[in-house]
Amino acid sequence: MPDITLTTLVLLCLAAAAAGWIDAVVGGGGLLLLPALLLGMPQVPAAHVLGTNKAVAIVGTTGAAVTFLRKAPVRVGLAVRVGLMALAGSMTGAFFAAGISSDLLRPVIMVVLLGVAAFVLLRPSFGTAAAGDGTERPVTRARIITAIVLVGGGIGFYDGLFGPGTGTFLVLALTAVLHLDLVTASATAKIVNVCTNAGALAMFAYQGTVLWRLAAVMALFNLAGGMAGARMALSRGSGFVRAVLLTVVLSLVAKLGFDQWNA
Repeated sequence: MPDITLTTLVLLCLAAAAAGWIDAVVGGGGLLLLPALLLGMPQVPAAHVLGTNKAVAIVGTTGAAVTFLRKAPVRVGLAVRVGLMALAGSMTGAFFAAGISSDLLRPVIMVVLLGVAAFVLLRPSFGTAAAGDGTERPVTRARIITAIVLVGGGIGFYDGLFGPGTGTFLVLALTAVLHLDLVTASATAKIVNVCTNAGALAMFAYQGTVLWRLAAVMALFNLAGGMAGARMALSRGSGFVRAVLLTVVLSLVAKLGFDQWNA
């Protein structure tokens, strides 16, 4: 456990719970959790922050995935195929993550967030069609291969290398490539995200860059938030998920922009 105050530990646990809720609803909990870890432990190297983030996130993501699987219409076989490719990609990305500087993280996160916000704002109907309402288009073999290679391998590599926003990118990519509604995409993304987290965490653990005791405490809060978020996403539907996505992204852009301006 790093040398942090009790107040900082409490705030990190609350951030972990909120991140778990956000990650379950729309993905991207790391966009809250990783900045919280960076702010709470400025003296800790970036590789250890990234590794600890993965150890926390995998618990909440797994809890959310189990909750979704019980009630959401998920194509488990497809999700597993994409997930296995994502696992390999995330392990590769994590191998190169040790060279990332903490000073680069905030501006990169801002650019990522702005891109997500612009996409969702410019596509107001994106992912709002309900599954089974007759508006979804057929999924071709080419699209399935694209999902496995580009969504699984590409986003998996990004998750291992850097991570923030992976869940959001998975939801957006699965919705665009496989024509899923946002709730089904969120459920599918959780299975894939468990795989990316597992691959990255295995590499970070091998490199010895995980603060296990801190991660264990925060993971309990992340799990509670993830399971609560999954239940709410299932009950409220795609419109609620989209609203949460925009609120979270724009709020984080404002916060990170303020921090960068005063850095």
